[in-house]
Amino acid sequence: MARGAAKAAELASGLGAIILGAGLALLLPDALRGYAIPILVAGILVHGVGMSLKHRRETVEREPLWWERALFWFCRVCLGLLAIWLLVRLFKT
Repeated sequence: MARGAAKAAELASGLGAIILGAGLALLLPDALRGYAIPILVAGILVHGVGMSLKHRRETVEREPLWWERALFWFCRVCLGLLAIWLLVRLFKT
C-alpha cells in the first residue's frame, strides 16, 4: 500500500473511532457515567502507546521536523496533565 493510502486509512480509522465513541457517549450518557474514569484512562494509554509507536516508526524513516517533534511533546504534556487531573479527581472523591 502506498504511503499516502496508508496514512489515509490510518486517519479514517482514527476518525471513525472518535465518531463511534462520541456517538456512544451521546446515546448512553447515564449508562457510561460510572465508567468515565476507566474509559479516559484506557484512552490515555492507548493513544499514548499508539503515538509513541508511530513516532518511533517515523524517526527511523527520517528525522522529524521541528513542528512534528513539538506537537508530539505538546500531546505528551496534555496527556500527562489529563492523567494528573484524573488522579486528583479520583482521590478527591
